Amino acid sequence: MAMNDKLKAFERLLIIMDELREQCPWDKKQSIESLRTLTIEETYELCDAILQKDMQQIKGELGDLFLHLVFYAKIASESNAFDVADVLNGVCDKLVHRHPHVYGDVKVADEEDVKRNWEQLKLKEGKKSVLEGVPHSLPALVKAIRMQDKARGVGFDWDNKTQVWEKVQEEIQEFQVEEARNDQEKMEDEFGDVLFSLVNYARFVGINPEDALEKTNRKFLSRFQFLEKESEQQGKSLQDMTLPEMEAIWQKAKGRA
Repeated sequence: MAMNDKLKAFERLLIIMDELREQCPWDKKQSIESLRTLTIEETYELCDAILQKDMQQIKGELGDLFLHLVFYAKIASESNAFDVADVLNGVCDKLVHRHPHVYGDVKVADEEDVKRNWEQLKLKEGKKSVLEGVPHSLPALVKAIRMQDKARGVGFDWDNKTQVWEKVQEEIQEFQVEEARNDQEKMEDEFGDVLFSLVNYARFVGINPEDALEKTNRKFLSRFQFLEKESEQQGKSLQDMTLPEMEAIWQKAKGRA
């Protein structure tokens, strides 16, 4: 699609947003605060579409998110806080500033150099910590990934995956010690350390632990629902089945995928 067509499509969305804000009772009622939970929901719907590799659904969900972004800017413009042009120019300025290897004379060898430069530039912009940009409300697993990635960007990292795996084993042993003592609070602390170290190892071997866990969740869901369906066809409820009976069906479910 030509650039002019893309600009026309974006202009059309802006015009429709203006019309809805003026003429639709629901749209007129919305605020930045009321849109927040809806935006979170739309983001998760996009994530689902990505996991399903459904490009048509991804396209639709991206459209919904575009609408939300334009909506926020429209509401803000009504109080002269900012408008969509301010938003877009702001992100463009930031991208140019944080890519001196593209828009300046800085040389980089690989993507790791880019990440290091990015974090160092953010510190020069006034951020007190490289971890400031990690939202507090992120799910814990995603937050661990982002914090480790940002720490790596300034050189705080292990040298190789062997060291990381040794750390995983060390944390498991520490958890087992507290489990033997039956100290619930310390068990929780050590279990958190186990998870954090596993996230770190996943990063070293090129696995996104959030994606990996979600795939396992979906696999478990599919197999468990197969178990429920098979037990129903046998005229039994799961509560009345023995564990060996359920295990036999579970193995059958595993053979399907």
